Amino acid sequence: MYKSIKNIIGIALIQSLVMLGAGAAFAAPEMVLKFAGQSNADHPATLLMKEIAKEIAEKTDGRIEVKVYPASQLGDYTLVYEEQIRGTIDMSCISVPSQFDPRMELIYINGFASNYEDLKTVFAQDGWMFKKMDEFNERLGVKLLGFFVEGMIGTGTTKPAKDPLNPAVNKGVLIRVPGMDVYKLAAEAMGYNSVGIPYADVYQAIQTGVANGVNGYPVASAYTTLGDVLKYWYMTNYSVEVLNFMISGQTWAKLKPQDQKIIQDILAQATIDSINNAKELDEHHMDLMRKKGIEVFTYTKEELAPIMEACASTWPKLEKNMTKELMDEFRKELGPK
Repeated sequence: MYKSIKNIIGIALIQSLVMLGAGAAFAAPEMVLKFAGQSNADHPATLLMKEIAKEIAEKTDGRIEVKVYPASQLGDYTLVYEEQIRGTIDMSCISVPSQFDPRMELIYINGFASNYEDLKTVFAQDGWMFKKMDEFNERLGVKLLGFFVEGMIGTGTTKPAKDPLNPAVNKGVLIRVPGMDVYKLAAEAMGYNSVGIPYADVYQAIQTGVANGVNGYPVASAYTTLGDVLKYWYMTNYSVEVLNFMISGQTWAKLKPQDQKIIQDILAQATIDSINNAKELDEHHMDLMRKKGIEVFTYTKEELAPIMEACASTWPKLEKNMTKELMDEFRKELGPK
């Protein structure tokens, strides 16, 4: 009788352990994080966000679940940033809004990197740019985790630009630039005449001759939105289209140290992955441009040096909003060597 009862107890214990194990495998996560993005559902940034969410779940053994909300479902990038300050949105992959601190336009300054290998150094988590942007964000209650590089920026035109690598020569081209001083100053330093036109009106402006081209577009965006009207593409790499991976400071403080490290490591690799992918996407879309009949011009880092120096010559004019102290640091860390 004793042996029989013992066996029964043993079987019951094994069954209980199996059930407990199954329950643990499907246990509810300790935290569910809302991850807000501004890009469309099929955009490379959104696809990477989904990969990040999956990897966080796997490497935290399900303790953290990340839900991705693309296409500004939780609001535009300014609202998302405000909600991260409040702690009501946890993570984001968005443009950084400069109205909270004008110095955060640091990320948009032109002329500090002319190829993808440079970007890997500039945007590394142990680099000056990351540390400085993290400092500005932390003052507002948001932590920077990494960067999403969509692509490097060139100039698209409807007529040939004169001597495109010589900033001393007026290009004879009127181009639309984004509404920030960093773009206007850089375009004019490179020898272009510039005009401000709302983003939604750019295609019609070029089609009707109000402008002869654009600055401020990465290759994929230029091809997909303006491919039917552009005739020339100069891959000058004078700037970079970049989004920011961020997390609410309140959310960050709730994470266990080991989970903080897991997320930091994942986002460090995601930054590198985005740069590698951006290079491939840029080359792919330049091939599509060629097939469409657009003349594409690419250059070496050495050939682009005069343009980079011309862009750098405009940096003192940014001191009003960026402060002289910050721009002095920027020149020291990322200026032409």
